[in-house]
Amino acid sequence: MSSSDTPREPANGRDTGNWYEIRVQGRLDDRWAAWFDGLELSRAADGTTALRGPVTDQAALHGLLHKLRDLGVPLLSVTRTDSGPGV
Repeated sequence: MSSSDTPREPANGRDTGNWYEIRVQGRLDDRWAAWFDGLELSRAADGTTALRGPVTDQAALHGLLHKLRDLGVPLLSVTRTDSGPGV
């Protein structure tokens, strides 16, 4: 493997996996971000919370969904998104 083929850490220090937005019913506090692998949590006026950020692979995505299930939080949607700041 040449040096140009070597994966590099992104400038922002975050993993380059696919980005997802997982929307749930209810308002999760920011303290849950660490438990959800550092995903950004944003609460909407409609009483939902969006967890957004990079997910390394499908196994990691399923792990996040299992954590939400274990909390008893109703899942509303899972969407693959563009990387970058939350909308």
